[in-house]
Amino acid sequence: MAIADLKNKKVLITGAASGIGRATALAFARRGAILLLCDIDTSGLAALSQQIVDAGGQCFSYEIDVTDATAMAELAAGIHVAQGAVDVLINNAGVGYLGRFLDSDLNHWPRVLDINLMGVVHGCYCFLPRMIEAGGPRQIINVASAAALYPSPSMAAYAASKHAVYGLSEVLKMELNDTEIQVTTVCPGVINTPIVANRRNIAASVGVEQISRLQQYYQNKGCDPELVAESMVQAVQQGRDLVLVGPFARLIFQLRRLSVGLLRRIVLKDARKIGYL
Repeated sequence: MAIADLKNKKVLITGAASGIGRATALAFARRGAILLLCDIDTSGLAALSQQIVDAGGQCFSYEIDVTDATAMAELAAGIHVAQGAVDVLINNAGVGYLGRFLDSDLNHWPRVLDINLMGVVHGCYCFLPRMIEAGGPRQIINVASAAALYPSPSMAAYAASKHAVYGLSEVLKMELNDTEIQVTTVCPGVINTPIVANRRNIAASVGVEQISRLQQYYQNKGCDPELVAESMVQAVQQGRDLVLVGPFARLIFQLRRLSVGLLRRIVLKDARKIGYL
């Protein structure tokens, strides 16, 4: 169900302190929404909150680890008492990981799955019941990735987590079919964020030169997070089911329908050139 007028609508965003989350918070703030900003990065949250307030907007900040189910339940309970049910829930918090499957240890798998998948699960599970109970048009946006449609090599854990988010979203769409809750899946393509800049998110087997090539690729080919943010605003205002935004996202979606074999060959060729392999 579309929510055309966002003025005074309560929009909760996880992973709001940087990247796509930050850009999305600013985009909704410009439409007069009340922002509920969630992240573990308190300094980033503080800076974003101040920027929104200085521009005349309204926001509330919450330090939260989306992987902590108990903390998320407590957060939801507190927000419901103070603010009521949210109008828009954006499960955006996420982390990347780069490294060939057998050249990486297993330690990163729980972290990637906990943040990228269980963070979305916790958000939906804790906030959705009150959204249904409150009635009226409301929306959940789950940020997946073009990698959920078809991944590149060296991103096994990331692709698995985002593919799971895509699947979860499809199930929710069916289970909420008889309600006024719209579920939107967002699949960004190449976005110019620091996703490959944090050494913690890169296998030890990946060399400095390879990392440098990848960072340069994201800077040259990636679109700004603001493009994703504006697409999410439009998705809420238009009640959209799927958002394909950024370089290659729509192409991957169409090529997968045409020929998975062709798509695989193209991805492998590009991966070797870019440095994913």
